[in-house]
Amino acid sequence: MKGYAAAAGSSTKQRRWKWLALAVLMLVFFSMLVPLSFLLGLHNGFPVGWLSDESSPLDSFEFDGNGIIEKNSSKGDSRVEQMLRNFTPSLPEEIVQDIAEGGDMKLNYSKRNEVSEQLTSGLTGVASHPESEVLTEDLPKPSGVDSKMHPALDTKLGARVGVKLSDVSNFAGAQKSCELEFGSYCLWSKEHKETMKDAIVKRLKDQLFVARAYYPSIAKLQGQENLAREMKQNIQEHERILSEAISDADLPPFVPEKIQKMEETVAKANGCTVECSNVERKLRQIFDLTVDETHFHMKQSAFLYHLGVQTMPKSLHCLSMRLTVEYFRERPLDVDTSHAYKVNDPSLRHYVIFSQDVLAVSVTINSIVTSSMDTADVVFHLLTDRQNFYAMRFWFARNSYRDAVIRVLNIEDLNLSNLIDFGVTQLSPSEEFRVSIHNFDEPQLLHMRTEYLSIFGHSHFLLPEIFKNLKKVMVLEDDMIVQHDLSTLWNTDLEGKVNAAVNFCKVRFGHLETFLGGNINDRSSCLWMSGLNIIDLDKWREHNLTGIYLKLLNRFHNGSEATWRTSALSASLLAFQDRIFSLDSSLVISGLGHDYSINEDMIKNAVALHYNGNMKPWLDLGIPTYKKYWKKFLTQGERFMDECNVLH
Repeated sequence: MKGYAAAAGSSTKQRRWKWLALAVLMLVFFSMLVPLSFLLGLHNGFPVGWLSDESSPLDSFEFDGNGIIEKNSSKGDSRVEQMLRNFTPSLPEEIVQDIAEGGDMKLNYSKRNEVSEQLTSGLTGVASHPESEVLTEDLPKPSGVDSKMHPALDTKLGARVGVKLSDVSNFAGAQKSCELEFGSYCLWSKEHKETMKDAIVKRLKDQLFVARAYYPSIAKLQGQENLAREMKQNIQEHERILSEAISDADLPPFVPEKIQKMEETVAKANGCTVECSNVERKLRQIFDLTVDETHFHMKQSAFLYHLGVQTMPKSLHCLSMRLTVEYFRERPLDVDTSHAYKVNDPSLRHYVIFSQDVLAVSVTINSIVTSSMDTADVVFHLLTDRQNFYAMRFWFARNSYRDAVIRVLNIEDLNLSNLIDFGVTQLSPSEEFRVSIHNFDEPQLLHMRTEYLSIFGHSHFLLPEIFKNLKKVMVLEDDMIVQHDLSTLWNTDLEGKVNAAVNFCKVRFGHLETFLGGNINDRSSCLWMSGLNIIDLDKWREHNLTGIYLKLLNRFHNGSEATWRTSALSASLLAFQDRIFSLDSSLVISGLGHDYSINEDMIKNAVALHYNGNMKPWLDLGIPTYKKYWKKFLTQGERFMDECNVLH
């Protein structure tokens, strides 16, 4: 009996362990099945396509003229149609239509190139701009801001402002321009696009990926053994070729035959009735990988471009350091002492330049002097910071510019105690902004257009305090060159206005209503550009423009470094409202630092050229076509330039 009882107990324990093991196996099976179903896209609610942290919450909505309409998809749609619908914002319409109507999952080589270009020029994710940017949400919202507007602003390299949701007729079809997301890098990259040296290699890789997507399904079909064998052979041949080739020059001469053979094989496979899930999954993989890789390389390239245009070249750094060392070695004569009777004489022509670049400002001054008929009454006031003060002082003591007097001032040493609380005593030269706006004049266009603005920085509003004895000054930027005598322009009657400037009517105050709020007097007024400006200091003091500017600055600046720079745009524009005297737009040609399409005749006939934009003429990234106008005024035979290999 004891033996029987022991056997029965053992049998019970064995049954209990079997049930426990079975339960564990079932648990493991279901724990693997659930994530597997999500990975394969079998879950009905799982979105098909590329998901990113940069996706906008607006992507799930469509817009019409009356407001926001939420997307609703019918439950009977196939997974392929769902995938194509999710890809619609990225794929050109003709390709989507071709796939949707013809059921052909194979994209030929030319269309794949179109997809690649579309990805390069229309990627999403504006918030992840690789260039430094500041959103206007960081700014205190001025009164009267339209709640329907969706603003964003980039400082120095750009601004995005004023897109009304109701003005976008079809958000799903709207493409964000490459320039909007990646800035002026896109302008440079299009002009310097190199011919692909591995175009055929890439085509072979594309064919190989498509063939691999079809092969598992073809191999399972009854009666298609020959096609499966042919496809496998083509796959192996492509793999063998690609294992030995990196560029097109490495390919054997019989590659075109292999490409044609693979195209015919894939076409046969496409004509067979196969299970679409595997092919769809594979093609979705290559699409996702291509998008991710393209976006990564675009962001990386844009960052390196931004680094290149914002970093002082080694040769210019060498020049500045050598000049600083030589200043303390030789101690040149003080211009303020030798020409004291001129620097404060209001009857002379006074030019003011804010700069931190000795080479750039020397070219600007040389162009003005060279183009002037008489320089005996010309005085230049060059304002810089402490770091560049000694280098500039030594340069202009070493080099003469006819009879012109050049006075170098360190803005940090000036007695401006009443402005210290606002933090504007440090050098803050002109700011450049990239503004992307919806084209309200042509609302049927979905693309936004991008314009470039130059505006006064904080330091410009110290002019009446710095030059208390002067009545008028002409303010220039160090990326300007002058081709004709400015004496006639100096005598312009400003008709009671404070600032004579060239209007920029491609952007109007109404376009910036989101950013400027309810402070606009006239929405149709054109913006103005800095670069070459005639300032009536008496009228400036009469209207207390500096006080108005400081009040506006206090309103738009919330204490952060970001808004400190962006507030210059709003405060400068609003301070000069109704106080701008419009100069003829043909006098100054702007955009030579970003626009490749400026007419050469306009450049030759202009009084002054403004290289506003990232592609300054002293950088390797500068636009080659326009560099010759700037290089013409370089100082020749300068020992320090030769030793530092400047522009060689």
